[in-house]
Amino acid sequence: MDGIAPPPLPASAPVTARAAPDDLAQLRLLSAFHYVMAGFIGLGSMFPAIYLAVGIAVLSGALPVDSDTVSSAGEARLMGWVFTGLGAAFFALMLAAAGLIGYAGRCLARQQRHTLCMIAAGLCCMSIPLGTILGIFTVVILSRSSVRERFLHGDTAQPSTP
Repeated sequence: MDGIAPPPLPASAPVTARAAPDDLAQLRLLSAFHYVMAGFIGLGSMFPAIYLAVGIAVLSGALPVDSDTVSSAGEARLMGWVFTGLGAAFFALMLAAAGLIGYAGRCLARQQRHTLCMIAAGLCCMSIPLGTILGIFTVVILSRSSVRERFLHGDTAQPSTP
């Protein structure tokens, strides 16, 4: 080496979060998709309601159980309680998930509760395939520093200038 140093790099401006002009439009679009996803999950909660209805019908005697397949009346009652319990539990869980995702859609539109929106995005990822796509896009958009700044300061957040 002949002792010649490379030229210094130009000084870079400090990295600040700039509010992208399309952040608000993307948050509104995500909000609408969260409402739609909440509707789909609410509609899907009707499947566990079928199990709940079958369990109640078995317990009440409205749905007779074939005596050839069940060895005792106690087994028929147990089957009724299992259907009722699991149906009610899954029905309640799916309705709660639909409510949380719908509320997250409202929070996205109002730019409030960033952490709740991230949790709802993770919950959306469990609904394959549409929820996974929505959840990933929500996490990507909510991870932007400009969007985080919007959530911290609301609509009054001014774009930073370098």
